[in-house]
Amino acid sequence: MNVALQTPWTVERFLAWAARREARYEFDGTQPVAMVGGTARHSRITVNIHLALGSRLRATSCAAFGPDLGVQTIDNAVRYPDVLITCTKFSDTERLAPDVVVVFEVLSPDSGRRDRIEKVREYAAVASIRRYLIVESLGAGLQVLHRRNGNDPWTVLTLMGDDILAIPEVGIEVPVSEIYDGVECTE
Repeated sequence: MNVALQTPWTVERFLAWAARREARYEFDGTQPVAMVGGTARHSRITVNIHLALGSRLRATSCAAFGPDLGVQTIDNAVRYPDVLITCTKFSDTERLAPDVVVVFEVLSPDSGRRDRIEKVREYAAVASIRRYLIVESLGAGLQVLHRRNGNDPWTVLTLMGDDILAIPEVGIEVPVSEIYDGVECTE
């Protein structure tokens, strides 16, 4: 039996291919993986994070992006977090963010395992990422994974609605309640 062997995709091939698609994809290091659309709640939380960060980062050298700018992780995988922060200047034509410092992923019913297990490992492999925030979408709460250096293991902190999210890597703080402004929490 003859079986055609497929050559794994490269990051460059994936980025060129994905740029020509209307649907959204991530790259698992060998092939494209379709991303499913989110809910209005997911979108509102993501917008709230962007608004909170944008106003606080305006006077700094850092900027928030997402979800259309990718992060290259372990084994050449490319992820598109809901929000990322980088303090490195780069061309507006880039498709991958350099030196990402902070990543936010807003949970969806279908993304929990990926965000809590796979992406924890992948983002840990990116030395520049110092803080990874897993944002609940059903109730006001964050799981904050942080570290001082790129090779350190994550330390985990849980924040609730009345807490303040400190992001010392970029010198800002955000009330958790601001992330959930206008969101009806079910838990």
